[in-house]
Amino acid sequence: MAVKVVSKKEKQITLQVTIDLRGSMLNMEEKILEAHNDLGRKATEIALENFDTDGGPIVVGDIKLTSRSKNNRTYQTPYGPVDVERHVYQSSKGGRIFCPLESAARIINGATPRFAKILSNKYAKMCAPEVVDDLESNHGRHVTLRYLQNVSESVATIAQVKEEAWEYHTPEIEVPIKTVSISMDGAYVLMHEDGYREAMVGSISLYDRAGERQHTIYVGASPEYGKSEFKERIEREITHVKGLYPKAQYIGIADGAKSNWDFLKKHTSKQLIDFYHVTEYLAKVAEAAHPAKTGKPERTAWLDERCHQLKHDLGAALSILEEMRALKRTKKLRREVLENLDAAITYFSNNHEMMGYHKHVKRKLPIGSGVTEAACKTLIKQRFCRSGMRWKTKGMKIVLSLRQLIQTGTRWKQFWNKINQYGVPATA
Repeated sequence: MAVKVVSKKEKQITLQVTIDLRGSMLNMEEKILEAHNDLGRKATEIALENFDTDGGPIVVGDIKLTSRSKNNRTYQTPYGPVDVERHVYQSSKGGRIFCPLESAARIINGATPRFAKILSNKYAKMCAPEVVDDLESNHGRHVTLRYLQNVSESVATIAQVKEEAWEYHTPEIEVPIKTVSISMDGAYVLMHEDGYREAMVGSISLYDRAGERQHTIYVGASPEYGKSEFKERIEREITHVKGLYPKAQYIGIADGAKSNWDFLKKHTSKQLIDFYHVTEYLAKVAEAAHPAKTGKPERTAWLDERCHQLKHDLGAALSILEEMRALKRTKKLRREVLENLDAAITYFSNNHEMMGYHKHVKRKLPIGSGVTEAACKTLIKQRFCRSGMRWKTKGMKIVLSLRQLIQTGTRWKQFWNKINQYGVPATA
């Protein structure tokens, strides 16, 4: 199916394509897709030529470069591969080859920027064979697994290299931000050599006076000993947010892990045990309160009442703690139920001072890390915990750096705007 260039002047082209509309509707649609890709390839080929030089000497930094030759290279685009003759340059002393077209057009590993954006976005969400099949089946676009992974790795490398240098703007929020909730949690991922290890997820959520969440920043990190990389990254985000909202109240919400609180206490004025972690303990205590096999309705009612007390009554945590201790003294319980009761007693004994939920509910402040819990699922588990998957640290970092950009509001768009503005780092 040939594409004809009808006219070409300055920065505008007109193309013409003829489509054979015989056969079934499905056949026609497939021919239309082929024509669309043919048009896209021809238009992209001409567009790329606009970024080449006339072959004259150029200066990059403080080094003069001269054209060695004009040779051919195949570039990958959303519509298919295109071949372009372009100038390549080198200094009189030899050394690194420089291609002005690739620099100016923001080529990433042989892919045009939009195609690199498409590949890396899909790879962040689907495993490589699924992406290859999706492109082939739905877009008439064939790529190899290796090429998909190489381009995605290059895009992720840009994100990692520029993580500190490129500041991402928090969306303008029309209502005043009263509260900022900082939460941390972990999700276990099967690693290639170390078995199951904990990947970390952090969220920084902005709430208005009515307690409505207006924006959330997500931070994820692959498993690491000491979690230093994760803490450095979330600390940078906290500093950024505090610069925007210095008068907001900062609340740390997490489960009972000591390492979480050692970090959160440095950055928040109030700390709260995640309400939903507490309810998980209480759900098991309900078995001790009503251990009979037919006692499910009573267990449900008991749990609902204790959750209501925690949310609305002063001193509820201590009251429930005393009730649990009484259950241990007065009830004859199965070993498993008794162990769960002991665990809950220990948990409440250690953390009851951070269970003042009634004050937070009254003031419309967050009481749970549901946002972070959801992020553990969407950021980590949906992509990294699928059946049969085992990850190497490098591969996980690549995908995770892409996923957190995509999941945090407008950051994916901002990231590509910065590539458009500043270019592609040499390291990518």
